[in-house]
Amino acid sequence: DVQLQASGGGLVQAGGSLRVSCAVSGGFRFGTSAIGWFRQAPGKEREVVSCIDCKDGASYYADSVKGRFTISSDNAKNTVYLQMNGLKPEDMATYYCAVGDTEAWPRPERMDSWGQGTLVTVSS
Repeated sequence: DVQLQASGGGLVQAGGSLRVSCAVSGGFRFGTSAIGWFRQAPGKEREVVSCIDCKDGASYYADSVKGRFTISSDNAKNTVYLQMNGLKPEDMATYYCAVGDTEAWPRPERMDSWGQGTLVTVSS
């Protein structure tokens, strides 16, 4: 089974930056499935933020984070990163990494594996 371990969340002021990481183990191979990030704020539905190999083999970004967030991977370390710049109060949420087939994104109910989530708090 694929296991994901998210880390790197924390408290940051609006306009600041933060990088969250997701370490993957259990036989996952980049390029065989898509991997990326969802987030969920209190009282809201889980929404996709960004993913790799999920859109015709390319990366995808939600409109709300385009130009501010960057997803990347270190295949040697089996780790996916989400660099978040220009953070806004509306970015505050628990961020979850997930793995799923390419065609399953961006539907959270179709993901195969989830990390435990890491909380990002943005102060205004």
